[in-house]
Amino acid sequence: MGKVTGFVEYQRETPLRRPVEERVKDWFEIYQPFSFDSVRTQGARCMDCGIPFCHTGCPLNNIIPDWNDFAYQDRWKDAIRVLHSTNNFPEFTGRICPAPCEAACVLGINEPPVAIKLIEKSIIDYAWEQGWIKPEPPETRTGKRVAVIGSGPAGLAAAQQLNRAGHTVTVYEKSDRIGGLLRYGIPDFKMEKHHIDRRVEQMKAEGIEFAVNAHVGENVSIEELRANNDAVLLAGGAEHPRDLPVPGRDLKGIHFAMDFLPQQNKRVAGDTVEDGIIATGKNVIIIGGGDTGADCLGTSHRHKAKSIHQFELMQRPPDQRSETTPWPLWPLMLRLESSHEEGGVREFAIATKEFLGDENGNVKGLKAVRVGPAPKFAEIPGSEQIFEADLVLFAMGFTGPVKNGMIDQLGCELDQRGNVKTDAGYMSSVQGVFAAGDMRRGQSLVVWAIAEGRKAAHGVDTWLMGESRLPL
Repeated sequence: MGKVTGFVEYQRETPLRRPVEERVKDWFEIYQPFSFDSVRTQGARCMDCGIPFCHTGCPLNNIIPDWNDFAYQDRWKDAIRVLHSTNNFPEFTGRICPAPCEAACVLGINEPPVAIKLIEKSIIDYAWEQGWIKPEPPETRTGKRVAVIGSGPAGLAAAQQLNRAGHTVTVYEKSDRIGGLLRYGIPDFKMEKHHIDRRVEQMKAEGIEFAVNAHVGENVSIEELRANNDAVLLAGGAEHPRDLPVPGRDLKGIHFAMDFLPQQNKRVAGDTVEDGIIATGKNVIIIGGGDTGADCLGTSHRHKAKSIHQFELMQRPPDQRSETTPWPLWPLMLRLESSHEEGGVREFAIATKEFLGDENGNVKGLKAVRVGPAPKFAEIPGSEQIFEADLVLFAMGFTGPVKNGMIDQLGCELDQRGNVKTDAGYMSSVQGVFAAGDMRRGQSLVVWAIAEGRKAAHGVDTWLMGESRLPL
C-alpha cells in the first residue's frame, strides 16, 4: 500500500495529452511529461484494501500494491525488481494495455481508481533512464534448442523466459523487423518503436537469436525447424481479419485495417511504401468501433483526411459503468480514446448494407441502415442513409490465426473457435509443438499475450527438463 490516508488526501491525476492541433502533425507519443513527485503522490493513493482485487484484473498477476508502495517511498530499484518479477515488458503494457487492473481496483468502487498504469510506465521508464536494465544471460546452457515462431509480445516473453532457463532460443519473424503487432499495427503515437528496439538489443545480449523475413511454412520449412529443435512454440498471433461480404465489396479503396496501419509504421521508420493506402483528402469510413478502429482514426487524422466516420454495430454504451458489469468486472461504458478527441464522427447501431462505386470501380459511397440491439440487430425501417466514402477500412477484429501454412502443415488440432488447441502445459496435439498468445486464445490484449508467453515457456521448460523453475 502507499500512504495510509493517501486515498482520502489525493485525487487521481494522470499526464495531460499534448494539444490536438500539435500532436496530429507528428507521430510521437501523445502524452506530456509527468513529474516524479506527482507519480509518488499517485502511489500514495494505493489503499490497505486487504484483498487487492487489482490482481484479479491483471492476467500477469502483477504485484501491484508492492510497486505502488515502492514508488511512493522513492524506492525505484525495488519497484522495478518487483515489476519485472511478473512482467517482461512493462514499457509495452504501461503504454498500450487498457488496464483491467484499474477497473478492478478497490478504490474504484466509489472513487477514481489508483493510476496503476501510469505508475508502471513511470517505473520502467525511470529504470531505463538510470541504466538499471541489463542483459541477464543464463549461467549455464541446457543443450536444448527451442524455435519461437512470431515476435509479438507472446513470442518475445516466451523467448526471454526460455533463454533465461538456459535453452538456446531462436525467434522467427516473417516481417523485416522484430515486434509483431507492436511493430506493425500499433501506431507510433501510442508507442514509439525504440521501446521495442532496446528490448531486442537486451535479448540479443542475453543470447537469443532473431531471424527476420523468415516466414515459417513458406520460405522456412516447419519440418526443418522441428528436426533442428527440441521444441517449437507457435506465437504467430490471430491475423485472419473479419470480412464484410456485402454488395460492392470488390470495389477499389476498401481495405483491412492491417493493410493500412503497418504501412504507416513503415513510413515512420523511414521506409518507402509504393502504392500505399493514404487517407489524405479522402472521405474515410472505418467499420469497427474498437481499439483498431481508433488506431485507424488517429492515423487518418494525421494523414489529414477530408472527413472520417467510425461505424459501430453495437448500441452506444453508457457514459458510466453499466449495471450489467459491476465492480470488479471490466466495465461496459463509453471510452474516449485520444483519436476520438482529435475529430471524426462516431456512429453507433449502424450496419453497412452495400458499397457504391463509380464507373472506374472505385468506392464512392456506402449505404447503411440503423439497427436495434444485439443479438438480432433488427433493421429500423426507413433509416437507410448514404455516406460518402473514398476509403473504407475494416477494423472488425480477427477470427483467429491464419490456417494456411504452418498450422495446416503441422496438422495441429483446433478448438471450436479455430485457434490452436493445447493442453494445460500449452502443448498442441503435435508432440513437442506448443502455442501461446492470440494463436492459442484468439485476439486479445498485450497483457494477455505476455502472460501466455510466460506460461507457455514454463510448459516448454517442464516438458524439456521434467520440471521448471520459471514463474507462471
